[in-house]
Amino acid sequence: MKALGTVLVTVGLIVTGCAPSGDATADTPSDAAAAQAPMDQETRRVPQFENEDVEVWKSIIVPNQPLEMHRHDNPRAIIALRGGTLTVTNDAGESHDMTWETGSAYWLEADPPGELHGDVNEGSEPIEVIVVQLKNVGGGG
Repeated sequence: MKALGTVLVTVGLIVTGCAPSGDATADTPSDAAAAQAPMDQETRRVPQFENEDVEVWKSIIVPNQPLEMHRHDNPRAIIALRGGTLTVTNDAGESHDMTWETGSAYWLEADPPGELHGDVNEGSEPIEVIVVQLKNVGGGG
């Protein structure tokens, strides 16, 4: 088995660790979307492990539940359990797609200072990723 560091790919912004307005630590859809979807069909974050160096969680990003504008202050590794494509839009209105392949790992740097983004899974199936976020590095988060 290859070490994680040998299969990491640098990419731009990411959805994991996303939150509705006012809470930058949860991974949830807007209130309107959550009210209409059963728990097994809601975008959510499932804690896995945490210590003083890392926080690990599983993010499940269901189709068509846009995430609120947010940012990521720390770098992280993403391991795609169920891949897919996210459309990411920053606060300047610029959009790009991020595609994660099932079984692949990716490295994501902290977001640029002051930049926010929102994202949506426009596919037909949920995306599931494990996130390993470093602590005490980056821009203060």
